[in-house]
Amino acid sequence: MSSTAFRSVPGVPRWAKWSAHTVALVNIPSGIWRLGLAVGIPFGLAQSEMDGLNTPGWGSISLVFLALFSEAVAFLALGLIQPWGETWPRWIPFVGGKSVSARKVVITSSLGVLATTVYAGLFVYTTFNADMAGEPWADWLIALVYVPLLLWGPLLAVVTWHYHRRRGRVS
Repeated sequence: MSSTAFRSVPGVPRWAKWSAHTVALVNIPSGIWRLGLAVGIPFGLAQSEMDGLNTPGWGSISLVFLALFSEAVAFLALGLIQPWGETWPRWIPFVGGKSVSARKVVITSSLGVLATTVYAGLFVYTTFNADMAGEPWADWLIALVYVPLLLWGPLLAVVTWHYHRRRGRVS
């Protein structure tokens, strides 16, 4: 993959670049926390909580999947400011080199704004209202790794709006 794949398209302002990159990064703290749990690091949680998560064990699969899936989906925000969000990369079968439908991107990204805003809000709410067994600092750590998710929806909305303004008239 060439270095041009990670350059912004011309005309993308600094605030849109910052927003898209931040979206790609807000999942990292919770992802690291999930991966740690998956390998058996309790991060202050009681053994009963680890047993409830079935980790390490079969529950680790869902934690790893959620960490990787969340980051992959967040990474797609970079497509709103980079060339691969306008033209499919040539290495993708059947569509490589063809124009990406701006309308489909805006609709999909707008649904992502809704989903990530609801997901983050509910997850942070339940985190702050959960009665989990463990060390008192574990609650603070969990809050610290999940609060950044509150930025995901609003920042994705900003980048989606810019993408629409920049490409909205293109099919």
